[in-house]
Amino acid sequence: MSRARIRLAATGVLLSALAVGTLPVGAAYAAPTATARHQQHPYPYPYPYQQQLAETIRQIPLQGAVNVRDIGGYRTLLGGQVRQGLVYRSDALSKLTDADLTTVSGLGLTKVVDFRIPMELQYDGADRLPAGLTPTSRQVSDLGLYGTLVGAIATGDPVKQEQILGGGRAEAYMRDIYRTFVTSPDSRAQFAATLREIADGAQGPLLYHCTSGKDRTGWMSYVLLRALAVPQPTAERDYLASNTFRAAYDAQVRAGLKQSGRMQNPDLLIPLQEVRQDYLDSATAQLEADYGSFYGYLTDGLGLDLKTLAKLQTKLVRS
Repeated sequence: MSRARIRLAATGVLLSALAVGTLPVGAAYAAPTATARHQQHPYPYPYPYQQQLAETIRQIPLQGAVNVRDIGGYRTLLGGQVRQGLVYRSDALSKLTDADLTTVSGLGLTKVVDFRIPMELQYDGADRLPAGLTPTSRQVSDLGLYGTLVGAIATGDPVKQEQILGGGRAEAYMRDIYRTFVTSPDSRAQFAATLREIADGAQGPLLYHCTSGKDRTGWMSYVLLRALAVPQPTAERDYLASNTFRAAYDAQVRAGLKQSGRMQNPDLLIPLQEVRQDYLDSATAQLEADYGSFYGYLTDGLGLDLKTLAKLQTKLVRS
């Protein structure tokens, strides 16, 4: 049998298994060590990818953004590996330095998708990108979280801040946002459009991002990796790794707010700054309730047909 026919047959097996929910979570997968999961690439670009551990998270070190990563390198359940250099995830790119622009230029991006809403752009600024790149706005609602956060900090009143963010309210807000990733037709449309572009064989390297690169971007990455048959535990670790990459920056933000007197207890922000397994679980539980399975979410929720799912495999997974 030719290699092309073998690849097509393997894709068919994968899609069939997804359809009936029988794909074994642990098949063809060896969990990486904690050190391997969070090891960063040596620099400068280009990275010696072939020398990296298969399950290493490939961070792109920049001065003006802290959560920029190549989603490639992960092993799939069928023994393939997600190709590198094609899809990137990040936090906002509005504060890139000149040196950062040189680094980003080296990625060869042909498209940047921005999930932020207008208020975020107003406060954080538009993306700063290499010449010839213009971001595509693809707004995904945060249920007003950004405005609520800005308003709470602006009061400078510790009692009001506690009333808004304390007592588990911040965590509940985050779980609601994640459920909305699944229930909102507008959000589903934006994620689906991005997946279709990624699957397009004519589309060059693409980067998508939100403000912190952890929630909307985290969900997009989780869905993409699962659609490529990356094991669920691996996709979850990729999602949770935002805590590692953002920890120092987020701590500086809290320290600055306390020092300036705007927040007496900036730790109220931690549930909003972090990603957590139960946030992700809120979204996955919602998709199972609404669509029965992850495959149902891909096909019925996002409207992706089998041809598009097969194109994702062909483009992004190498044997």
